[in-house]
Amino acid sequence: MVAVILAIIALSTAAILGQVLQENLDTSVRKAAEDVRLSPQSTAEEVLATGRFRDGTLLVTRTLGGGTTGAYVDGSDVRVLDQSQISDIVESVGGATSYTVELASLGDYRVATLEGRQVLAIVGLPLTEITGTLSQILATVAIVTTGGLLLLSAIIAVVIRIGLGPLRAVADTATRVAKVRMDSGDVSITERVPAQQADDSTEIGQVGAALNTLLDHVDASLTARQHNEELMRSFVADASHELRTPLTSIRGYSELSLRDPSLSPGTQAALERIQAQSLRMTALVEDLLLLARLDEGTEIVYGEVDLTRLAIEAVEDARPAGPDHRWVLDVEDEPVTLAGDTARLRQVADNLLANARTHTPPGTVVTVSVRREGEEAVLSVHDDGPGVDPAVADRLFERFSRGDASRARQTGGTGLGLSIARAIVEAHGGTIGVRSTPGDTTFEVRLPLRHAGTA
Repeated sequence: MVAVILAIIALSTAAILGQVLQENLDTSVRKAAEDVRLSPQSTAEEVLATGRFRDGTLLVTRTLGGGTTGAYVDGSDVRVLDQSQISDIVESVGGATSYTVELASLGDYRVATLEGRQVLAIVGLPLTEITGTLSQILATVAIVTTGGLLLLSAIIAVVIRIGLGPLRAVADTATRVAKVRMDSGDVSITERVPAQQADDSTEIGQVGAALNTLLDHVDASLTARQHNEELMRSFVADASHELRTPLTSIRGYSELSLRDPSLSPGTQAALERIQAQSLRMTALVEDLLLLARLDEGTEIVYGEVDLTRLAIEAVEDARPAGPDHRWVLDVEDEPVTLAGDTARLRQVADNLLANARTHTPPGTVVTVSVRREGEEAVLSVHDDGPGVDPAVADRLFERFSRGDASRARQTGGTGLGLSIARAIVEAHGGTIGVRSTPGDTTFEVRLPLRHAGTA
């Protein structure tokens, strides 16, 4: 907009100045015409030779008898016009009004006619002075305008940069906060917009102050959430630990009572039911206690783990438990070893195989593979069953997540198997995931070959 305004001003100034200069030139032309002394005997060259005329003055005279002459002043000399130039001038003008004519060899001229009794004269002055002046003005305006725009651009850039400094501080703070994972763990947001960029006297400063207040609230909420999680984890661990003793007593007394030969069939069935439920409750308590200890990071004992042998043993144990399934083992010739807890990683494999056995129909082919990929060991459990329900795929590894909404015992356990597997894998610094379509489901565990916490 500034450039357009400056261009309009420059063009308007040039147009007005050009008009003023042209009026001055017309005045000079009329004055030159007044200095011309017309006589039938004088030629244009003779009239101009008197020396009263400025450089570039043009004169064409024509007598009533038909004689026409033309000349112009060229510095200290007077040069005669040829007949074609004279004809162009005569054909271009008429009356007493000023005209602009273009001569092939002389350029543009501003001319006026002057009539005497026996002589008609055409007097003119060149437009080079006007065009030269306008060219200089336009060139000067263009240079000054360009320089002014560059200077203005630099000043505006500096002003905008200074003015947007607080906003950049807000953006940088928000970017750093956005990189912080807040979904789990002890999270503390220490990033804040600097105090000098959070001044309430400006709009951007108010945004910075509002962001700081928001971060304060989020940080307080995360601290409260972490505190509640720790309390809940401690409660679960303590409750699970305390429940083990009475459950053990219930199971022991039920086993002792079942040894009495005088029990009636009804009483024996009731005791067997009590014993079965106590065993199930004990398994649930043990799983909850394991999860609580894994959350505290106190359950993993590192040593050398032969993942290949672990997979072989897990498949061998799964065959008797799932005789209606087809179990396939795919391992490399060289064993894949890593640093980890053998018992816990075996639990991961057992949980994945139990999950495949429980949630697929008889005849399903379950393939267990172990391979090395770069610096990772990969344990995969693939089946060609119906696949994972998309409705539960996103929360499959959450605690108490069940693919069977009825929670029937025949279709699964407590809903903690996959969450325990994820907790164990993550405690080893690895990842666990699932890819599933009908007829193609793969649970994949990736573990670092050398855990960061081992020597």
